[in-house]
Amino acid sequence: MMPYTTKQRQAVLEALASYGNCGRGAHEGALSAARAIYETREKTAALLGCPRADHVCFTQNSTQALNTAISGLLGPGDHILSTDLEHNSVLRPLYRLREQGAAVDFVPASKRGNLDYSGFERLLRPETKAVVCTHASNLTGDAVDIEWIGRFTREHGLLFLLDASQTAGVLPINMDSLGIDVVCFTGHKSLMGPQGTGGLCLREGLEVRPFAVGGTGVQSYSRAQPGEYPARLEAGTLNGHGLAGLSAALDFLRETGTGVIHAWEDALARRFYEAVRDLPGVTVYGDFTLPLRAPIVTLNIGGLDSAQVSDELAERFGIATRPGAHCAPRLHRALGTESQGAVRFSWSYFNTEAETDAAAEAVRVLAREAAEA
Repeated sequence: MMPYTTKQRQAVLEALASYGNCGRGAHEGALSAARAIYETREKTAALLGCPRADHVCFTQNSTQALNTAISGLLGPGDHILSTDLEHNSVLRPLYRLREQGAAVDFVPASKRGNLDYSGFERLLRPETKAVVCTHASNLTGDAVDIEWIGRFTREHGLLFLLDASQTAGVLPINMDSLGIDVVCFTGHKSLMGPQGTGGLCLREGLEVRPFAVGGTGVQSYSRAQPGEYPARLEAGTLNGHGLAGLSAALDFLRETGTGVIHAWEDALARRFYEAVRDLPGVTVYGDFTLPLRAPIVTLNIGGLDSAQVSDELAERFGIATRPGAHCAPRLHRALGTESQGAVRFSWSYFNTEAETDAAAEAVRVLAREAAEA
């Protein structure tokens, strides 16, 4: 369960009690929603280095944002580069584009999960149009060198679409200075906002075809979706109540400091890693020599199915983990964990050293029991 702050919970409750539908009237309820949503755009733009607040377009989650960006910028005849680290929110839209006549190549990951960056140059074609990649793997936590990719895309005149689902709010992102054309994010992870919130930040001058069309509250007599952002990509009623919670969460990030938050989460994840890395029968995935990582440690215990381990952790020790394939099939294939899956431990700013040590002790107990079985 996400331990929302009192301010975040209160913001949602107040929005439920007072917000109307943004852009659908001039009464106080509608105007209150409109003001709050625009403030959330401004805060998001400031966090992610988006030059224009009106180029922050909200969606239900990063999956919808990625579908909007990928289908709205790419099409048949284009060649796209991606990686083996990707989540299905990137993979499935790309596979669908491939079925429609686009070409897609994936920079492979090693058995350790590392990318060979020379693969981008090797797979480059004259018709290559974009790089679409994650900022950090949701399976291993390994971060991608987006500064390197930004230079690569600029040198070759390519679009750069970044999936920041795991990193927005915890790792530094400045899309303007890094040359990122689109940053897709979700509100419910490191941004500490409610589920059902997310979006995409766009560089100025980018023309994205709308993924969905419909009501916007403006230009109602036009048969076409409005061309101006953000209405261009925001058909239908926005989740104003959720965005109120996201706004409060962004306040918390700014007041606390994303650097402070990342340092604590990273310290806890590495504390756990050091405690379990050498346990007999325990295999930990990912590269912990990388300077930047998402606060994730993923492991397996012997030959035990990851779902069994996760269930034991929940039922016996009260520890919530994520087992299985993590919607990351290509990386599981690279790691050799397709059939077993893996158990992912994730940290937030609200976790403690005591909780981290208890999680490590639980893994120690399960590893010992597996060895004795």
